[in-house]
Amino acid sequence: MKYAINATTVPDAIGPYSQATTAGRLVFASGQLPIDRENPYKLCEGGIREQTERVIDIVEAILAEVDCTLADVAQTNIYLANLDDLDEVNDVYWRRFEMPAPARTVVEVSRLPMDALIEMDCVACR
Repeated sequence: MKYAINATTVPDAIGPYSQATTAGRLVFASGQLPIDRENPYKLCEGGIREQTERVIDIVEAILAEVDCTLADVAQTNIYLANLDDLDEVNDVYWRRFEMPAPARTVVEVSRLPMDALIEMDCVACR
């Protein structure tokens, strides 16, 4: 059975989608942007490191709604506005995700919503 996950501690979805859904033991988190904690209409302050931290914070909060942690993440997709930012993203990612790290795809895209530098989605298993 599939149902929506909507964490009240993170910004609402900015379109017609759920923050995450479940299907059996799997949790599918939608692509998350580095939305500011106080103002859901702007991105968090800072560059790629700060935006990466914020995206992971948001994913972590969504997963917590179904008693999952970052350790339960099996796969991530990362979308970057500039692939040259990958080293800095990796620094944050390495610190936040336990080993064995999730499987991962990283792609450069021409543009992200709100002109974010990063967007990330993931699949976790509970």
